[in-house]
Amino acid sequence: MKRYLAVVLALCLAVTMLAGCGKTEADPDASPTGNVIKIGIFEPASGDNGAAGKQETLGYLYANSVQPTVEIGGVTYTIQFEIVDNESSTDKAPTAASTLISKGVSAVLGSYGSAVCIASSDVFAQAKVPILAPTSTNPQVTLGNSHFFRLCFLDPFQGTVLANFAREQFGAKKAYILAKLGDDYSVGLATYFKQAFEALGGETVYETFPEGTSDYNSYVTNAKNSGADVFFSPTSTEAAANIIEQAAAQAWSKPILAGDTWDSNVITGAAQGKAIELYITTFYQEGGNPAFDSGFKAWLNANPNMLANNNGNDQISAISPMAYDAYFTLLEAIKAAGSTDSVAINAALWNVQYDGVTGHIGFDQNGDAIRTDAVIKQVNTETGLWEYVATQGVK
Repeated sequence: MKRYLAVVLALCLAVTMLAGCGKTEADPDASPTGNVIKIGIFEPASGDNGAAGKQETLGYLYANSVQPTVEIGGVTYTIQFEIVDNESSTDKAPTAASTLISKGVSAVLGSYGSAVCIASSDVFAQAKVPILAPTSTNPQVTLGNSHFFRLCFLDPFQGTVLANFAREQFGAKKAYILAKLGDDYSVGLATYFKQAFEALGGETVYETFPEGTSDYNSYVTNAKNSGADVFFSPTSTEAAANIIEQAAAQAWSKPILAGDTWDSNVITGAAQGKAIELYITTFYQEGGNPAFDSGFKAWLNANPNMLANNNGNDQISAISPMAYDAYFTLLEAIKAAGSTDSVAINAALWNVQYDGVTGHIGFDQNGDAIRTDAVIKQVNTETGLWEYVATQGVK
């Protein structure tokens, strides 16, 4: 059964990443028989965050290959994923959320990208379906509601960690900050970094770029002319790759800092061979759990489609183990609820305690996981790999 489900899920992701799983290549209309509980996967497979959304989805799929069933009241239920592409779009996210609700899901996992989480939240709330996001860091995701949970630290914490790191590690007195206009994550984290850096006595220069920007040369020029000691830019991986390319082309020699969205082999690939210095905050560094790392890499390398969805190699981005932990955290809630009912699962999530790959997981009064440290890592531009720098909290 485990091998069967792994193959089924691989085919679903590789073909579309848009349709519900539980179908076979031989019989596309077949569905799992017996007791089934449907879990929605609400992730981007396209748009600015499509590459990262695929990597987060890989974490769910690998977790399901490890444990494809859950015991509810002494009865074994098969987990059936229903997968939608929210297209990294705040306009399209509510429709994607409604599609999951129409498929009868009991709970939802996702999404990469705080903005689509915020945009779709009311859809899940009205349907009384809980949703658990592995890596959406904007405070607005869970604020003022009781159905949205997350596994990651929040941007006020992340921004403060980065500001402290810039001041302490580099003695930075001035920071150039570049954010994407209208993006909740980008503007939010940029603002928290700005506030923390200025509170430490630093000076900032803050700019935004509009949707559709691909040429960042003028912003790099502005950063150089400002005399900034660090360049901070919390953006999508797509924008990040262009910023790295253009900063290197202009011989930007100061440290570049970013948050968790830059934790991707898209970024290491863009940085490899370039004379830049790049640091990020994130949730996990490869090597943190050897058993997970070896199992996940073997699973990726056994399937070319999975490897392609991990941007063509087996480097581990933190979002994959975070998604893995989110899956098993949700399973704990389902077992505690003793029911497939979404309302019961929602109530059980508040009291879940789970020791995962990325650390201990339990939720506070807002539905946020209690996390007090961030991993800081740096790109080795010779090898194109991340290297661990420190685990840091806020003093």
